[in-house]
Amino acid sequence: MDISNLIQTVAIYALPVLFAITIHEAAHGYVARYFGDNTAWSMGRVTLNPIKHIDPLGTIAMPLLLYFATSGAFLFGYAKPVPVNFGNLRHPKRDMIWVALAGPASNFIQAILWALALVVMALMGVQEEFFIKMAQAGALVNLVMWAFNLFPLPPLDGGRILVGLLPLRQALWVSRIEPWGFFVVMGLVLAGVVGTYWLRPLMSFGYGVLNLVTSPLLAMLR
Repeated sequence: MDISNLIQTVAIYALPVLFAITIHEAAHGYVARYFGDNTAWSMGRVTLNPIKHIDPLGTIAMPLLLYFATSGAFLFGYAKPVPVNFGNLRHPKRDMIWVALAGPASNFIQAILWALALVVMALMGVQEEFFIKMAQAGALVNLVMWAFNLFPLPPLDGGRILVGLLPLRQALWVSRIEPWGFFVVMGLVLAGVVGTYWLRPLMSFGYGVLNLVTSPLLAMLR
Protein backbone atom coordinates (compact mmCIF):
# COMPACT_ATOMS: atom_id res chain seq x y z
CA MET A 1 0.00 0.00 0.00
CA ASP A 2 1.45 3.36 -1.08
CA ILE A 3 1.72 5.52 2.04
CA SER A 4 1.39 8.70 -0.03
CA ASN A 5 -1.97 7.49 -1.37
CA LEU A 6 -3.10 6.75 2.18
CA ILE A 7 -2.14 10.24 3.37
CA GLN A 8 -3.95 11.80 0.40
CA THR A 9 -7.07 9.70 1.03
CA VAL A 10 -7.09 10.56 4.75
CA ALA A 11 -6.68 14.28 3.95
CA ILE A 12 -9.59 14.22 1.49
CA TYR A 13 -11.96 12.20 3.69
CA ALA A 14 -11.05 13.50 7.15
CA LEU A 15 -13.25 16.60 7.20
CA PRO A 16 -16.31 15.00 5.55
CA VAL A 17 -16.12 11.99 7.90
CA LEU A 18 -15.72 14.14 11.02
CA PHE A 19 -18.69 16.29 10.03
CA ALA A 20 -20.75 13.22 9.09
CA ILE A 21 -20.30 11.33 12.36
CA THR A 22 -20.39 14.42 14.60
CA ILE A 23 -23.61 15.86 13.22
CA HIS A 24 -25.17 12.39 13.02
CA GLU A 25 -24.62 11.69 16.72
CA ALA A 26 -25.45 15.23 17.86
CA ALA A 27 -28.73 15.03 15.89
CA HIS A 28 -29.76 11.92 17.84
CA GLY A 29 -29.09 13.70 21.13
CA TYR A 30 -30.79 16.92 20.11
CA VAL A 31 -33.99 15.19 18.97
CA ALA A 32 -33.99 12.99 22.09
CA ARG A 33 -33.81 16.15 24.23
CA TYR A 34 -36.63 17.71 22.21
CA PHE A 35 -38.84 14.70 22.99
CA GLY A 36 -37.99 14.63 26.70
CA ASP A 37 -34.72 12.72 27.25
CA ASN A 38 -31.84 14.87 28.55
CA THR A 39 -29.36 11.99 28.93
CA ALA A 40 -27.06 12.96 26.05
CA TRP A 41 -27.42 16.68 26.84
CA SER A 42 -26.40 16.21 30.47
CA MET A 43 -23.34 14.21 29.37
CA GLY A 44 -22.22 16.91 26.94
CA ARG A 45 -22.85 14.74 23.87
CA VAL A 46 -25.17 17.17 22.07
CA THR A 47 -22.20 19.00 20.63
CA LEU A 48 -20.38 19.57 17.34
CA ASN A 49 -17.06 18.82 19.02
CA PRO A 50 -15.90 15.68 17.15
CA ILE A 51 -13.68 14.57 20.03
CA LYS A 52 -16.81 13.83 22.07
CA HIS A 53 -18.04 11.37 19.41
CA ILE A 54 -14.82 9.69 18.23
CA ASP A 55 -14.33 6.07 19.26
CA PRO A 56 -10.59 5.22 19.08
CA LEU A 57 -11.31 1.69 17.86
CA GLY A 58 -14.33 2.23 15.62
CA THR A 59 -13.52 5.65 14.17
CA ILE A 60 -9.75 5.40 13.73
CA ALA A 61 -8.22 1.94 14.18
CA MET A 62 -10.82 -0.20 12.38
CA PRO A 63 -11.09 1.93 9.19
CA LEU A 64 -7.28 2.12 8.88
CA LEU A 65 -6.90 -1.62 9.44
CA LEU A 66 -9.56 -2.43 6.85
CA TYR A 67 -8.04 0.08 4.39
CA PHE A 68 -4.68 -1.71 4.54
CA ALA A 69 -6.18 -5.22 4.67
CA THR A 70 -8.42 -4.75 1.63
CA SER A 71 -6.31 -2.20 -0.30
CA GLY A 72 -9.08 0.34 0.16
CA ALA A 73 -11.80 -1.90 -1.26
CA PHE A 74 -13.81 -2.12 1.96
CA LEU A 75 -14.09 0.41 4.77
CA PHE A 76 -16.21 0.38 7.88
CA GLY A 77 -16.23 2.36 11.08
CA TYR A 78 -18.48 3.76 13.75
CA ALA A 79 -18.65 6.61 16.25
CA LYS A 80 -19.32 6.49 19.97
CA PRO A 81 -23.14 6.10 20.19
CA VAL A 82 -25.06 8.92 21.84
CA PRO A 83 -26.79 7.58 24.99
CA VAL A 84 -30.58 7.73 24.81
CA ASN A 85 -32.92 6.58 27.56
CA PHE A 86 -36.03 5.80 25.53
CA GLY A 87 -38.04 5.44 28.73
CA ASN A 88 -37.64 9.19 29.31
CA LEU A 89 -39.29 10.08 26.01
CA ARG A 90 -42.81 11.44 26.30
CA HIS A 91 -44.15 8.76 23.94
CA PRO A 92 -41.31 6.17 23.89
CA LYS A 93 -42.46 3.89 21.07
CA ARG A 94 -43.40 6.76 18.75
CA ASP A 95 -40.65 9.21 19.67
CA MET A 96 -37.87 6.63 19.29
CA ILE A 97 -38.65 6.64 15.56
CA TRP A 98 -37.82 10.36 15.31
CA VAL A 99 -34.72 10.00 17.50
CA ALA A 100 -33.42 7.15 15.33
CA LEU A 101 -34.33 8.90 12.08
CA ALA A 102 -32.51 12.11 13.07
CA GLY A 103 -29.02 10.69 12.43
CA PRO A 104 -29.56 9.35 8.89
CA ALA A 105 -31.61 12.46 8.01
CA SER A 106 -28.69 14.68 9.04
CA ASN A 107 -26.41 12.68 6.73
CA PHE A 108 -28.77 13.02 3.79
CA ILE A 109 -28.93 16.79 4.30
CA GLN A 110 -25.13 16.93 4.46
CA ALA A 111 -24.89 14.93 1.22
CA ILE A 112 -27.08 17.53 -0.47
CA LEU A 113 -24.93 20.37 0.89
CA TRP A 114 -21.71 18.73 -0.33
CA ALA A 115 -23.29 18.18 -3.77
CA LEU A 116 -24.35 21.83 -3.90
CA ALA A 117 -20.82 22.87 -2.87
CA LEU A 118 -19.46 20.82 -5.77
CA VAL A 119 -21.74 22.57 -8.27
CA VAL A 120 -21.03 26.02 -6.81
CA MET A 121 -17.29 25.39 -7.20
CA ALA A 122 -17.89 24.47 -10.83
CA LEU A 123 -19.90 27.67 -11.35
CA MET A 124 -17.10 29.71 -9.79
CA GLY A 125 -14.49 28.04 -11.95
CA VAL A 126 -12.70 26.34 -9.04
CA GLN A 127 -10.42 23.65 -10.46
CA GLU A 128 -8.46 22.70 -7.36
CA GLU A 129 -8.62 18.89 -7.42
CA PHE A 130 -8.32 18.54 -3.63
CA PHE A 131 -11.49 20.54 -2.90
CA ILE A 132 -13.43 18.88 -5.72
CA LYS A 133 -12.52 15.41 -4.41
CA MET A 134 -13.40 16.47 -0.86
CA ALA A 135 -16.89 17.56 -1.95
CA GLN A 136 -17.36 14.30 -3.85
CA ALA A 137 -16.17 12.38 -0.78
CA GLY A 138 -18.56 14.36 1.42
CA ALA A 139 -21.54 13.38 -0.72
CA LEU A 140 -20.41 9.73 -0.87
CA VAL A 141 -19.64 9.34 2.85
CA ASN A 142 -22.94 10.85 3.93
CA LEU A 143 -25.01 8.82 1.47
CA VAL A 144 -23.32 5.63 2.68
CA MET A 145 -23.98 6.55 6.32
CA TRP A 146 -27.58 7.45 5.50
CA ALA A 147 -28.25 4.21 3.62
CA PHE A 148 -26.30 1.86 5.90
CA ASN A 149 -27.79 3.20 9.12
CA LEU A 150 -31.31 2.73 7.73
CA PHE A 151 -30.78 -1.02 7.39
CA PRO A 152 -33.73 -2.44 9.40
CA LEU A 153 -31.88 -4.42 12.04
CA PRO A 154 -30.96 -3.34 15.59
CA PRO A 155 -28.70 -1.76 16.75
CA LEU A 156 -28.70 0.30 13.54
CA ASP A 157 -31.06 3.27 13.34
CA GLY A 158 -33.23 1.45 10.82
CA GLY A 159 -33.74 -1.35 13.34
CA ARG A 160 -34.95 1.09 15.98
CA ILE A 161 -37.27 2.72 13.44
CA LEU A 162 -38.66 -0.74 12.64
CA VAL A 163 -39.20 -1.48 16.36
CA GLY A 164 -41.09 1.79 16.71
CA LEU A 165 -43.32 1.03 13.72
CA LEU A 166 -44.17 -2.60 14.49
CA PRO A 167 -46.98 -3.77 16.80
CA LEU A 168 -45.76 -4.45 20.35
CA ARG A 169 -45.36 -8.24 20.07
CA GLN A 170 -43.38 -8.07 16.82
CA ALA A 171 -41.40 -5.06 18.10
CA LEU A 172 -40.29 -7.03 21.18
CA TRP A 173 -39.19 -9.93 18.98
CA VAL A 174 -37.07 -7.67 16.74
CA SER A 175 -35.58 -5.82 19.72
CA ARG A 176 -34.24 -9.13 21.08
CA ILE A 177 -31.86 -9.28 18.11
CA GLU A 178 -29.94 -6.19 19.28
CA PRO A 179 -27.23 -7.92 21.40
CA TRP A 180 -26.16 -9.91 18.33
CA GLY A 181 -27.33 -7.47 15.68
CA PHE A 182 -23.89 -6.00 15.00
CA PHE A 183 -22.44 -9.41 14.18
CA VAL A 184 -25.45 -10.33 12.05
CA VAL A 185 -25.12 -7.09 10.08
CA MET A 186 -21.36 -7.62 9.58
CA GLY A 187 -22.04 -11.15 8.37
CA LEU A 188 -24.58 -9.85 5.87
CA VAL A 189 -22.11 -7.15 4.76
CA LEU A 190 -19.31 -9.68 4.17
CA ALA A 191 -21.75 -11.97 2.35
CA GLY A 192 -22.62 -9.10 0.01
CA VAL A 193 -26.30 -9.06 0.99
CA VAL A 194 -26.31 -5.53 2.43
CA GLY A 195 -24.33 -4.10 -0.46
CA THR A 196 -26.31 -5.74 -3.26
CA TYR A 197 -29.85 -5.61 -1.95
CA TRP A 198 -29.77 -2.55 0.30
CA LEU A 199 -26.90 -0.11 -0.23
CA ARG A 200 -26.85 -0.10 -4.03
CA PRO A 201 -30.59 0.60 -4.49
CA LEU A 202 -30.62 3.28 -1.78
CA MET A 203 -27.39 4.87 -3.03
CA SER A 204 -28.84 4.99 -6.53
CA PHE A 205 -31.96 6.68 -5.17
CA GLY A 206 -29.84 9.07 -3.09
CA TYR A 207 -27.71 10.15 -6.05
CA GLY A 208 -30.91 10.59 -8.04
CA VAL A 209 -32.18 13.04 -5.42
CA LEU A 210 -28.83 14.89 -5.43
CA ASN A 211 -29.02 15.21 -9.23
CA LEU A 212 -32.58 16.51 -8.95
CA VAL A 213 -31.63 19.10 -6.32
CA THR A 214 -28.54 20.31 -8.17
CA SER A 215 -30.05 20.23 -11.68
CA PRO A 216 -31.15 23.92 -11.66
CA LEU A 217 -27.59 24.98 -10.88
CA LEU A 218 -26.12 22.48 -13.34
CA ALA A 219 -28.31 24.00 -16.06
CA MET A 220 -26.37 27.25 -15.61
CA LEU A 221 -23.17 25.46 -16.65
CA ARG A 222 -24.58 24.45 -20.01
